[in-house]
Amino acid sequence: MSISAPRRSTSALDAVRQVLSRPLASYQIVLGLTAILLGLGLIMVLSASSVYALRLFDNSFYIVTRQAVFAVLGVLGFVAVLRLPWNVLRALMRPALLGTVVLIGLTFTPLGVEINGNRNWLPLFAGVSVQPSELAKLALVLWIADLYARRYKYLGTPRYILTPMVPVAGAVAALVVAQKDLGTALVLFAVIVGMLWVAGLPGRHMWFMVLALGVLLIFFVATAPHRITRLLSFLDPTADPEGAGHQSIKAMMAFARGGFWGVGLGGSRQKWGALPEAHNDFILAVIGEELGLAGTLVLLSLFGMLGFVGFRIAMRSRDRFARYAAAGITIWLLSQAIINVGMVLGLLPVIGIPLPLISYGGSSLLATLVGLGVLAKCATTEPGAAQALAASRRQRRRGSKK
Repeated sequence: MSISAPRRSTSALDAVRQVLSRPLASYQIVLGLTAILLGLGLIMVLSASSVYALRLFDNSFYIVTRQAVFAVLGVLGFVAVLRLPWNVLRALMRPALLGTVVLIGLTFTPLGVEINGNRNWLPLFAGVSVQPSELAKLALVLWIADLYARRYKYLGTPRYILTPMVPVAGAVAALVVAQKDLGTALVLFAVIVGMLWVAGLPGRHMWFMVLALGVLLIFFVATAPHRITRLLSFLDPTADPEGAGHQSIKAMMAFARGGFWGVGLGGSRQKWGALPEAHNDFILAVIGEELGLAGTLVLLSLFGMLGFVGFRIAMRSRDRFARYAAAGITIWLLSQAIINVGMVLGLLPVIGIPLPLISYGGSSLLATLVGLGVLAKCATTEPGAAQALAASRRQRRRGSKK
């Protein structure tokens, strides 16, 4: 056993290296992870929302059906991005960012709708609303990627890294904060810091930016009584078990009941009304209860793999825009996932932010799927990937003609 075990370990590592050495490895991993996470998300939204939907709409499938519609739209967007030429995609960045800013501005007019204290929704039709700040995450990431790709030769000078990126991104984040949506603003702050790091901003400037954003965050929390309440509840949820600490306590109860293997899909008790937002921001607690620690670790591993392949694409890509876009999308999705997981586990204060591809929310799902489509497109710029993909398509066409 002492001789064969290292051999098995070595052979497993060799197999992984062999898979990753294929030109289309990153592209196929992105496709696979997107499909798995999307499928798991739809299953868990159905499980977590069925009781709530039955009580409010007399239809257990009402909420998951709405989520499925946005999933279809997101998949169509995913495919459309893959087929867009790079120059067309980059030409759309500025109009897309401007469009999302205009939509965010409209939320401050009578058209805007306030939900759970956040005025960040615009009604569309048939009770369907859109959240422009979710679309702003993707638009901002791709705009920054395009900016840095065009300024590549000048990024050794800090002012070319900082301007106009920080003022523009900061203005977008300020609009989101004005909507009282600190969770989305926190993700935008993470994107700003992450992209500055990717662009090579010197250490002393990075520390200054982190400190400045930290001071702003403290200010935003200190000037809002409900955020102070959430912060105090985070420090001691039991101090207000029926108020600010209610969600955190119920989430911990869900994880405790789930144990290692969980109580089984559909068997959650907390989703029967005890845990608010069970199908939305706190869906991880339902996963922990129904699928246990094992299922939760699998989910976290999938996000870890997504982070790995995203940064791998950023490091291996031969296209500068693709390099920055892959890094930005990965930073966006990972930071959002980390904040959501930390919130549900009680490691961070409760902030309204969905778990990418898993939580209910059409705007978030649509933006995330289009973002992953861009990430998959970035993967085609790795060495040999475009040629391998073209050869694979030719082979499929020949097979279909036979």
